[in-house]
Amino acid sequence: MKEISDLNFSADVKYTKDHEWAQLNGDIVTIGLSDYAQDQLGEIVFVELPEVGDTFSKGDEFGSVESVKAVSEVYIPISGEIIETNGALEDAPELVNEDCYEGGWIIRIKPSDLSQLDDLMDKAAYLEMLKG
Repeated sequence: MKEISDLNFSADVKYTKDHEWAQLNGDIVTIGLSDYAQDQLGEIVFVELPEVGDTFSKGDEFGSVESVKAVSEVYIPISGEIIETNGALEDAPELVNEDCYEGGWIIRIKPSDLSQLDDLMDKAAYLEMLKG
């Protein structure tokens, strides 16, 4: 595992205490696992994706990520409807390890309440949480 200072934390996403990130693009939110989460999990071998059209409330489990070490649930940071899943992860789950913010994103949603993004942490607050 890497030191926190060696990990990549994007400044243009918001973070959850469960180590997911959310990025607003227009009226769509892209969601994935933080660099810290993928580093802790180790080599990711499978990503369970939800169905397009499924709706979830903030904090609901929407899928899971399986690594050589463990299976970890993934929680939705804000309520919304799944409009796209990253199908590339079915054949290449390691994209989450290699590039968690670009190629390794997990889902895109149409949010039902954008104000829920205000409850998430910015980069500085997330790093502070990680340092304990």
